Amino acid sequence: MSPNAPETNNIVLDSDIITKYKAAAQVANDALAKTLKEIVPGATILDLCVFGDKAIEEGLSTQYRKAKVPKGISFPTTVSVNNIACHVSPLATDPIAAEKIQDGDLVKVQIGAHVDGYAAFAGQTIVVGSGESNPVTGRKADAIHAAFYAAETVIRMLKPGTPSLSITDAVQKVVESFGCKPLQNMLSYQQKQNDIEAEGTIIFNPGTDLRSEFNKYVIAENHVYMIDIFVTTGSGKTVKSDTRTTVFKKKEGKPQLRMKTSAALYSEVKSKFGSYPFTTRAIDDQQKARGGVVECVKSGILEPFDVYEDKSGEYVAQVTFTALVTQKGPERITTGSALNLDVVKSEHSIKDKEILKLLATSTNPKKPKNKKNKKNSSGTGQAPPTESK
Repeated sequence: MSPNAPETNNIVLDSDIITKYKAAAQVANDALAKTLKEIVPGATILDLCVFGDKAIEEGLSTQYRKAKVPKGISFPTTVSVNNIACHVSPLATDPIAAEKIQDGDLVKVQIGAHVDGYAAFAGQTIVVGSGESNPVTGRKADAIHAAFYAAETVIRMLKPGTPSLSITDAVQKVVESFGCKPLQNMLSYQQKQNDIEAEGTIIFNPGTDLRSEFNKYVIAENHVYMIDIFVTTGSGKTVKSDTRTTVFKKKEGKPQLRMKTSAALYSEVKSKFGSYPFTTRAIDDQQKARGGVVECVKSGILEPFDVYEDKSGEYVAQVTFTALVTQKGPERITTGSALNLDVVKSEHSIKDKEILKLLATSTNPKKPKNKKNKKNSSGTGQAPPTESK
């Protein structure tokens, strides 16, 4: 797959750009759905990551077959279990690679694809072996509910003129309703062509020293956002895991490298992955990757996506989606995490009347209602949240 497309710096969402975003979203949605089906007891984390990446590549091969359009993975498949928060995409030699999924595990999968530099991301959380006859309860259910309703709150607030900190505060209320916390200082970013961390940002559960840095940004029309919701049953603070970091992203800057292996690695990263995150598993020469990545990180030309975790016994749930903000309003183009209330049962509920009023609104207000379709506005087929009596 090709790396970056030529930069256009165009923030107008014309029909061609929207089509490319939606093509990438279709690939991400399909790859995520296929990967989730593979999460069964006995599956290994490595096999799931490899499967997800292959599904993205196969999906991209069906898009823009005739046009010479750069396409590729915008985020390698990561599979993070229970208290592990994010970024697990191991090498075959890593101890975690052989770990097998167990019945009852809470598993998070994140995936991403791009078409011509327009990227779409999707992430969901499931509990292995759950169903109506074996529902999810307790703290796992609390985390999943909190992440789901936080995401549903955000998509309804992604309207031009909305201050980002109002989204921050609303998500905090929603998540705390379920006795959980958003992971501290997690960021969701505006997306541009070849840039998954553009200047528009939304912070969740900010520390007091960071909150003031985000008090000026407002949601803007013709912008695209990757919303990354992480919720924990713990305190909200995670620590860097001992699990090896394998996901990196090229940073801007002139490389000043002493080792030939480092220069060779950086050259391969630039040509194969462009500005998108990649797993070192995708590097042709693993010895070169091991030898060069340390110097590239120290020199500031590779950004590590470290693995983070909460305390053992806690649970972290995730919902990730991409949304367009157009004149018609917000449009979620990658799959939101479905919540089946017959399968995932929390004893907690949202009581804030303003949040409940917001969640009762449709995410597609321009579309006529179909009385035969009893799905709620999130498209999950479940009733919207109501205050407990």
